[in-house]
Order: sequence, then structure tokens, then C-alpha cells
Amino acid sequence: MFPRRLIGVATALSLMGLCVPAQAQSVEAFYRGKTVSIMIGYGPGGTDDIWARLIARYIGKYIPGEPTVVASNVPGAGSLLLTNQIYNTQPKDGTVIGLINRGVPFEPLLGGNGTRFDPKKLSYIGSPDVDTPVCMVRTDAPVKTMDDLLTKELIVGATGSGADSQSYPDVLTNLLGVKIKIVQGYPGSRDILLATERGEVQGVCVSYDTVVRDLMYREKRAQLLFQAALERDDRMPEVPMINDLAKTQEQKKALELFLQRTLMGRPFIMGPDIPADRLAAIRKAFELTLKDPGFAADARAANVNIHYVSPERLSKVVADAYATPAPFVSAVKKALGR
Repeated sequence: MFPRRLIGVATALSLMGLCVPAQAQSVEAFYRGKTVSIMIGYGPGGTDDIWARLIARYIGKYIPGEPTVVASNVPGAGSLLLTNQIYNTQPKDGTVIGLINRGVPFEPLLGGNGTRFDPKKLSYIGSPDVDTPVCMVRTDAPVKTMDDLLTKELIVGATGSGADSQSYPDVLTNLLGVKIKIVQGYPGSRDILLATERGEVQGVCVSYDTVVRDLMYREKRAQLLFQAALERDDRMPEVPMINDLAKTQEQKKALELFLQRTLMGRPFIMGPDIPADRLAAIRKAFELTLKDPGFAADARAANVNIHYVSPERLSKVVADAYATPAPFVSAVKKALGR
């Protein structure tokens, strides 16, 4: 009777789902048949759009279960809108990836408006490149050189808070005393370049890879005033560094903090609290995608350059920035008009 009773108890527990815990669903089983979204924080046509759609074309085969991957544009406030969505309202099950501007993770530190996320809790996936911000102007603009910015006004287009097109002119105007007027509200870099072509504005501060594909620049109807990064880009050794306009130690240290964003490349992110095994799988798939020979060939054809930045590196850059002494943070916030 005793064994028979044990059998009866085990059967009852099994029926109640209490006998043996259900085995966790594998990453492959989760993603099989699913759709993974890659959301782009800008409108179509720019360098970010090119990168995201290239990655969407290849990454699915490296994710266990080989889900369908779809890219879509979610422009707004220089990708701040998308960052807020990914952090607060988008699914956190590993099916939503976002491509945001490199400056957005620094916005909460620097007093940006409308930030509803903790950048240290975002799940960083990696970056496919590291590009150098530059300021491009029409050759018929009054400003011809970087030094001209100290005495002549330059009108540039911009998207929104956190984006290079907005933040660089803000900081340079208020920190270094250059004369830049900002016309904001454009959906993305491509729209600003078109506005420059039409003469609505005289130039734009964006990435070098974006500029070199622009028709005005290729036809020498536009030129580069300066490059803005912590290190000189060897692709344009003749273009001056904006750092050279910094005179005081406070200006130099504040500018160094601001330029930390250049180390972020083009950060792909997911929300907080993504299941660890799925996050690891997406990170690995991202890295493998950049090593795919077909992907590399397509990147060359699109005139973009692969330079992988690991998620650990992205997280460290953000953590280091948030450990910056308060006086230099205050100087950058003041330069941004906050």
C-alpha cells in the first residue's frame, strides 16, 4: 500500500503542475517563428538607416531560431523618442532592438529635456562603426574656415536634443564662443542635407560617413570646417580639430567630456531587464553579422566602414562619463544652455 500511495501522491502533484518544474524555454525555441524589430531613431536615407537595414538583412541567420527581422523608422527628437519608447513601452522580451544617436545616453547627465530612461540600465548590443563628427558648410557661405566661426554667423540645420546636429552647435557656441545659429526640427540628417542643398540653411554638423556620400560635398560645393572628436581621423588629416579653439583648462575638460560620445559609434540598444540568455544571443548575433563576408561586401558597396564596438565598451564609456566630476558636467550643461 505504501508504494501505491506514493504513486498516487506523485500523480496528483503532476496533475497540479507541481511535481517537476517546467524546463525554461530555450533561446532557439523562443525566437523560432518570431519577428525581431530593428527600430531606427531617424528617418530614411541617412547613414543610420543604411546601417540598420544592412544589419537587419543578415542578423536573423545568426540568432538562434532564425526569426524574421524587420527594420522600421521611428524618427523624433534625434532618436530620443525611440530611446524613451524602448525603455518604457516596447516589449522587453528580446524582440525589439533600437539604433539611437550616440549622444542620447548622455542626455540625462547633461540635463536634456524629455529623458525618461536610465542609460546605465539600457542593454547595449554594440556599434558597427566609430565615425567622426564634422561640420560641413556650403562653399558660398560667409564662413570659410573654422576661425571664421569666431566672427561670422553660420546657420545650420538640426534634429533634436542629443543629436549631433543639435548638440555640437550648442556646445561650440556657448563653450567656445563661436557664432552658430540653429534651425531645428528636421527629421534626420538626410533632410538637413537637402535643406542645405536648397539654401534653407548653410550647413550641418553630422558624421563624416554621412557627409562623404552627399552630392554637394562630392561635387565640391560644400567643404568641411572642422572635425570634432577626441582623436584626429586619419581620413581627413588636413581638416582642423575643433579642440584647437579651446583656450582654458575648463573649456578643454568640458569639451573632453562632451566628446566622449564619439566613442559610442552608432549604439544599438535593447531595453532594461532583457532575459540574460536572449541578450547574450542577440549580442553574439550582432558581432557575427559584422564578420559575415556578404555583409562586409554590402557595407563596402554602401560606402560605410565596419569598426565593431563591443557592448562592454559602450557600457564603460557611459559609466565613465557619469563618473565625471561635477564642475565639468556643469560646464557642459551650461554650454548646452541647460
